[in-house]
Amino acid sequence: MRIILLGLPGAGKGTQAKILTEELNIPHISTGDILRKAIEDKTPLGLKAKEYIDKGHLVPDDLMINLIKERIKRKDCREGFLLDGFPRTMPQAEALEKISTIDKVIKLKVEDEVAIERLSGRRTCKKCGAMYHIIYLPPKREGICDRCGGELIIREDDKREAILKRLEVYREETRPLIGYYRKKELLTIIDGGRSKEEVIKDLLISIR
Repeated sequence: MRIILLGLPGAGKGTQAKILTEELNIPHISTGDILRKAIEDKTPLGLKAKEYIDKGHLVPDDLMINLIKERIKRKDCREGFLLDGFPRTMPQAEALEKISTIDKVIKLKVEDEVAIERLSGRRTCKKCGAMYHIIYLPPKREGICDRCGGELIIREDDKREAILKRLEVYREETRPLIGYYRKKELLTIIDGGRSKEEVIKDLLISIR
């Protein structure tokens, strides 16, 4: 099963992708993880991506496409994969079609205020990077990481003003993809604003 998971930042893609990929025994391919790994491993593509990131620029479509192409050629993707964060633009979607077939496109739909609550409540450990949420996954001691005792901070992109911008940019980028995949009869829309259990139940039904 080859799946694309779409949704606003804060829609719960990461949480649901983890459950879904464990259930289907396929890899969860997150563009953020791929970029971090490629940069960490100092691959040619990773070093190129780092140049853009260090300047505060978006990684160009052709570079992201090549990173994804490289990743889905690996053995663990033979039985399928779940793409999270890719494609985000029409050029990426069109390029992906030439690289691999896609069986299902699932959009997790949430209202802006739900996404804002989820993102603005996140706290990140300054030391080890562990993630918490003041409502859904609070640390044992307020402001202190359970894992390493580091200070928990609000990342710049989790502040309300930055979140609103992220939502706006994501919506503009991905709006054409909805029509594109609907036309191909691949699209399923699921209400991602409910409990984790309710959402995963519908996700599993949608792929069977």
